[in-house]
Amino acid sequence: MADLLRKPFGTHGKVHDITPASAGWRYVGFSLYRLRAGESAAEATGANEVILVMIEGKAALTAAGQDWGVLGERMNVFEKTPPHSLYLPDGQDWRAEATTDCIIAVCRAPGRGGHPARRIGPEGITLTQRGKGTNTRFINNIAMEADDWCDSLLVTEVFTPAGHWSSYPSHRHDEDDFPRITYLEETYYHRLDPASGFGIQRVYTDDGQLDETMAVRDGDVVLVPRGHHPCGAPYGFGMYYLNVMAGPLRKWRFVAAPEVEWIMERDAK
Repeated sequence: MADLLRKPFGTHGKVHDITPASAGWRYVGFSLYRLRAGESAAEATGANEVILVMIEGKAALTAAGQDWGVLGERMNVFEKTPPHSLYLPDGQDWRAEATTDCIIAVCRAPGRGGHPARRIGPEGITLTQRGKGTNTRFINNIAMEADDWCDSLLVTEVFTPAGHWSSYPSHRHDEDDFPRITYLEETYYHRLDPASGFGIQRVYTDDGQLDETMAVRDGDVVLVPRGHHPCGAPYGFGMYYLNVMAGPLRKWRFVAAPEVEWIMERDAK
């Protein structure tokens, strides 16, 4: 069985720490801190660019030689309001001191320099609808392809209503063949509402060599090294996930699974 489902280490402190080495790939890193008011976390970006996402709560941020003040407004991720985030290039340091209990995601991918540190949102981020019927979900784009102020990272939030599907119709982005498709590694940080619930994520290839179906719990991370990767939110449980993608080219191009191509073609009309 592939080791794609990563459980948090605990409920406090640094509860996820996914590196390219631990994931068995080349580009994406993801960490998560759960801090109590008054606690702090600090890291160096090293050779990576970083986007810090305030998932919940507030923290005072100093980074790249600047005081960014207190970032964060959303106290519960399922408020669906745009997050406060901070972009940092490679070769910098950051420190966060929690002013309330908070959750901070650290999204990492190789940096090449040339982009200054910058605050991201909440201004300019609008919750947008995607999909039709029970494939409807809602997106907060934090750093996607149109944003030209970073080197590698693609980061977005997705809210999937109870009883709906997401990252669907099933698609893959696991070949470096632009413009048909791009190679992008991806992590999913999952939350459930209520937190006692569960969701489903399947990761599978067309040839069946990889085919894993996982029950995800609140706080889990799923790795997507290749293949299709749809998610399902059972009736009664809303699903949130934070996506982090990166690869050799900062473009998001995907190919639908053969069995769902007709759905994608129909819904595009």
